[in-house]
Amino acid sequence: MRTSNNERTLSKAMADAAAPATLDSEKAVKEYYGKILTKSSDLKTGACTSQPGKYPKFIREAIGAVHQEVTDKYYGCGPVFPPALRGSSVLDLGSGSGQDCYILSKLVGQDGEVVGLDMTDEQLAVANKYIDYHTQLYGYSKPNISFVKGNMELMQEAGIPSNKFDLIVSNCVINLAKDKRAVLKEAYRALKDGGELYFSDVYADKDLPANIREHEELWCECVVGALWWRDLYRLAEEIGFSTPRMVTAGLFSIDDKSYKDFLGDAKFVSVTYSLFKLPEGERSPCTIQYNGGIQGYEEDFKFDHGITFKKGEEAHVKAGLAAVLKTSRYSQFFTFSDGEKGPCKCSKLDKDPFELCAEQGNKKSCC
Repeated sequence: MRTSNNERTLSKAMADAAAPATLDSEKAVKEYYGKILTKSSDLKTGACTSQPGKYPKFIREAIGAVHQEVTDKYYGCGPVFPPALRGSSVLDLGSGSGQDCYILSKLVGQDGEVVGLDMTDEQLAVANKYIDYHTQLYGYSKPNISFVKGNMELMQEAGIPSNKFDLIVSNCVINLAKDKRAVLKEAYRALKDGGELYFSDVYADKDLPANIREHEELWCECVVGALWWRDLYRLAEEIGFSTPRMVTAGLFSIDDKSYKDFLGDAKFVSVTYSLFKLPEGERSPCTIQYNGGIQGYEEDFKFDHGITFKKGEEAHVKAGLAAVLKTSRYSQFFTFSDGEKGPCKCSKLDKDPFELCAEQGNKKSCC
């Protein structure tokens, strides 16, 4: 039996967790986050509410400084504050009320830059309301933050330039997009060489069928729009990103019985992944030494779920990780030399996040 081009396209789209044609996901999301939800406690599942994280003191202080109205309208599923942010240019996809942006504004400092992108007028109104408040609170001479209205699948149309950002973050939002491939492709375009896409999101343990994805409320609750976690690896490779590196993971449960019955045996997990845009060129393993200097990680720098660099320790890394460390903002904190001396610093790149949660005994969402 021959398969038509339309059938192949539909099959590909479903594998990428696209919204079915029967669901106007963009309209539904705007309505849900702009008019139905008034505060984070209005959410009906645990997918898009953040759990307490083990942050360094300076990040906890930055979180605590954000205005209460901004915090009340925050919907996120995990940490999006990677190390070494001072002086960085950062884009936040689906920035909502601006909480993560205001935290990042503090972490990047006066010389850094933070841009929040969101498509919901009500959320943008809250975010823009407190630019001057936080600028004065942080003692900055001028704002280092701005908010842009736009769809993250169409960032270029919103005026987001190419090769601009050191870092792109997103917190429980990419799963709301109808076209995940388009979001990742646009993120790749907007990053500098050596730039990082560091984002938390919800993933499923399987590719969910179309009838499951039609549930409007569960789509807006960041559940049925979830990618099968393995598809992220495929998409990253097709677009050109480095292999995704899992940073943290945490299970969450669906307590509502009607939702549980509807979803059947599908399981969900919140995961923070890190992907890099690496420049072209030959790559080779090398010996590295972490020299310290990253705020909050002066002695031990936890890079992903399986790799921690200790200050002064000589070790070697494989070609892919060597390219990441040499070309990203992390390069200034390492000494590089030829050869493969010391122990190998490596982690399983295609680690099943559900397995990691089981190993950690982690039964709550969001790290």
